[in-house]
Amino acid sequence: MALFKRRSMRKVKNKSKKPTIVLDKTIDHRVMLLAGAIVICFLILFIRLLYIQVFSYEDYTAKKDDYTSIKQYVSAPRGEIYDCKGRVLAKTVISHNIVYTSPNNMTIDDYKLYAERVVSVFDIDVDSFTERDKKEAYMTYLSLNDDPNALLTDKEQEEYESGAWGSDSESIRYGLMYDRIGDDELEEMDEDTLKMCIVYQRMTTNYSTGQENVILEDVSDSDVAYLVEHKTEFPGFDVDFGGWKREYPYGETLSDVLGTVTTSTEGLPEEYSDYYLQKGYQYNAPVGRSGLEYQYNDVLAGIAEESRITYDSNGLAKKEVIRQARKGNDIYLSIDIDLQQSLDTTLKAVLQENGGTERRENFYSLFMCMMDPYTGEVIALSGYQMDPDTRQMTYFASGNYMSLVNPGSSIKGATVYMGLSEGVIQPGEVINDEVMNIAGQEFGSYQDHGPVNDIQALSVSSNVYMFNIAIRLGGGTYQEGEPLNISNVSGTFDKMRSYYSMFGLGNITGLDVPGEVTGYMGVGREPGILLNYSIGQFDMYTPIQLLEYVSTIATNGLIYQPKLMSYVMEVNSKEIVSVNESVLKNTLPEENSEYLSRVQQGFRACVADGNCGVLRDFSVPVAGKTGTAEVNGWTTAAFVGWAPYEDADVSFACVAPTSSINDQSVAPNICTTEVVPQVLQRYFELYPQ
Repeated sequence: MALFKRRSMRKVKNKSKKPTIVLDKTIDHRVMLLAGAIVICFLILFIRLLYIQVFSYEDYTAKKDDYTSIKQYVSAPRGEIYDCKGRVLAKTVISHNIVYTSPNNMTIDDYKLYAERVVSVFDIDVDSFTERDKKEAYMTYLSLNDDPNALLTDKEQEEYESGAWGSDSESIRYGLMYDRIGDDELEEMDEDTLKMCIVYQRMTTNYSTGQENVILEDVSDSDVAYLVEHKTEFPGFDVDFGGWKREYPYGETLSDVLGTVTTSTEGLPEEYSDYYLQKGYQYNAPVGRSGLEYQYNDVLAGIAEESRITYDSNGLAKKEVIRQARKGNDIYLSIDIDLQQSLDTTLKAVLQENGGTERRENFYSLFMCMMDPYTGEVIALSGYQMDPDTRQMTYFASGNYMSLVNPGSSIKGATVYMGLSEGVIQPGEVINDEVMNIAGQEFGSYQDHGPVNDIQALSVSSNVYMFNIAIRLGGGTYQEGEPLNISNVSGTFDKMRSYYSMFGLGNITGLDVPGEVTGYMGVGREPGILLNYSIGQFDMYTPIQLLEYVSTIATNGLIYQPKLMSYVMEVNSKEIVSVNESVLKNTLPEENSEYLSRVQQGFRACVADGNCGVLRDFSVPVAGKTGTAEVNGWTTAAFVGWAPYEDADVSFACVAPTSSINDQSVAPNICTTEVVPQVLQRYFELYPQ
């Protein structure tokens, strides 16, 4: 038994050798796999390093440069603005500017030293400084004298320093300081100190961003030569030979409509800084501040030059241009500058001669605008205001879309159209024009006209005819001596306003300028006010709205959106890249075309019958409607129309606010006698039939 057991155990022992061999092979296999994995990892690392160092070297070098350098942007020359015949209205001219990019090792004393050096060497015109420049220079003056909060009260200083004003603390501090700087404070600085503080301020404005700042604009050739010869004495300073400035060859003509551009030293205007920053502009970019310069800034501004700024061992900036500037595109307006100047001359002369005279003692403003009624292209618009005391004239063409006027009877065309469309009067229906007695109060026309139909009512400007339309529209009837019995006065007001709105009255026209205002809705819902509303004595409109209204009548109900910009031209290729197409906003119902025709005939009759001034015998048949609105004891005169009558080339709206006294000795409508005939004469000289 023992022998048997020993043999059995030997057998078992011999069998165990095979698993050991398998295990060794498994270990060898795993070692090989691990070694292979290590080799593969090193191979991947080697390939990656090879790729980075050889194939992607330039990409990673560029990224390194991006991380260690600063991007600098310099505005491109601005595109120009032309009239419809290619005459430049806003011009970009070369301006040599002294610019500054701050070295990266400057101290306050360094900035002050070089600012003083600039003042001592270069010609700086104090008259070129704005009030804001001077006030901000005074704040700099206080800071340089270690008293930056001198104009704050002790309590305000405590609140500011404790952070009680929150995230707006700097703007609150700035506002308080700014408002308290007067002439006495500014006189603390002599002329050289003022200049130094302004130069210092311009040098430090963007020092943290590395942006180039314009220190002096449009410098003389001698100053340019001096800086070029003495650059080592002015570290960071240079001459920008590609600088530009804006000029307006026609002076005040269309000035407020064209608008203005900030200078290179002003940069973004404070009131629009957030708007421009969101669009990617830099703080030092000259941009449109108002008017068409603002409206079309993105078109005119072009693409800024982009550079990479690095610093050498001395801390001086080195500039590498990575994108060249591209000049802005040009825009062409529908304005005809010949007609525009003629309109300006006429309005200015008429207001100067008649403003403040007998029976016109409160006549101090005058407006007129003209357009092609079939395209909406505005071809001229002008306006003037006169100071009652000094008789100083102020150009105010933008008043055509920013001022509200009382239209008076000029809107009676819409009233007649409404009455015919609603069926409360019939074409040719006759109503006796005589004084109406409503609850003891008399309502009538300037004089009794007797029996008149709808066309005659427009010709003689019958108030009574319009009163009857308003009464019938409200479901009432006229009984002499009795009050008006109108059940739904508010609903009648709303219906009347909806009809006037069809013609554009009371609505933003969409003219492509900033600042256009809507109309003014009169207050009150008494039945008697309906009568005033029907003759233009309730709501107020802009002259450009009156122009859209009369153009709708002239075009048989087509309502085109007024516009000033016609197209955009690429400055290099001289190819048109964008066209401001005419926009047909709406049309009056075709089924009411007969009623609109009656209104047209009424407008023509007003001129042909001699009721619209001196245009009866004009060389081209004119259609129009006058308006006289009572305004606090004065009369606002208006005249709207178009010519030729059968196929309108031009429509117009003229308004002379409070241009006459309001009594039996009322002065003639100055638009019909002094303004429109002269301007139309000039128009047809330029555009003969």
